[in-house]
Amino acid sequence: MSKPPRQPRRQLHGVILLDKPLGLSSNDALQKVRRLMRAEKAGHTGTLDPLATGLLPLCFGAATKFSQVSLDADKRYTATLKLGQTTTTGDAEGELVQTRPVTTEAVNPQSVRAACDAFLGDIEQIPPMHSALKHQGRALYEYAREGVEIERAARQVTIHAIDILRCDDDVVELDVRCSKGTYIRTLAEDIGERLGCGAHLIALRRTGSGGVTLQGAVTLEVLQGMSESDRDTCLLPADVLLSDWPVVTLTEPEAARFLTGLRRRVKLPDAAQVRVYGPHPVHGDDPAWRVLLGSAHIKAGELIPTRLLSPAEVQGMLTQSAPVAPEAEASPAI
Repeated sequence: MSKPPRQPRRQLHGVILLDKPLGLSSNDALQKVRRLMRAEKAGHTGTLDPLATGLLPLCFGAATKFSQVSLDADKRYTATLKLGQTTTTGDAEGELVQTRPVTTEAVNPQSVRAACDAFLGDIEQIPPMHSALKHQGRALYEYAREGVEIERAARQVTIHAIDILRCDDDVVELDVRCSKGTYIRTLAEDIGERLGCGAHLIALRRTGSGGVTLQGAVTLEVLQGMSESDRDTCLLPADVLLSDWPVVTLTEPEAARFLTGLRRRVKLPDAAQVRVYGPHPVHGDDPAWRVLLGSAHIKAGELIPTRLLSPAEVQGMLTQSAPVAPEAEASPAI
């Protein structure tokens, strides 16, 4: 019996906010969705461990040019800690290393609050051996599986806030807002040590990355049950990853010059990152339909391109006719 013909891939532009399931790597999730969408070009926005669930933005076509934005963005997690036990990996996947009693004093709200507060702000973390961080071309977890310990330098990360969601017996649930590169397993272990009983992570769910959240996210199971046309409606505009950036709108002549990489003079304050639009050929200056041209920064009255879309990518997004992401801060057309 012959195999069914392979379906041709499509040029798609946009972002799907995937609610990643438990037990699937980020790349496995990406490849499954890419096949469902028949997408020609796709990428994810940073690794989410197989034992973690939640927000994983998947980029298609032109949106892949902005995947680094999500990778560099602050993150938000719901972390569930099991007190009194430490493991080889810092999470439920590892072998039990030590068990210590969890005292009433250790789990009272005041003690947990004080332990969390000790890690607010800029802190240093030593990356865990069971991580995807590379050493001489190999992931650290590969060495760990062989019983090899690699010396790791401490890295500075920032914990913006920790809210206590639940504190029952030997389980603590936290809402953590942090910078990129934060190892929540390491944070869980450190909080456990601060409480004097140890801890490991038994559940982790990413709820936010930069300006996007789980609102509007779709599960793999739901995508698999959809028709292709319904799946296409889950594709958000390519600029959704830039939705918390200020907006600069160019007139048609200025937009054409900007797309060639030329700097433009603007009467706007300095900004580290802005998203840049031109007018839609059909909908004109309607702010819901302006065309994304790329990203830029503003310095000393100059709009300096950072990432530009190609004419083919711009045309591809026009063909899809998807409205742009809402404005974070309006600016006049120039």
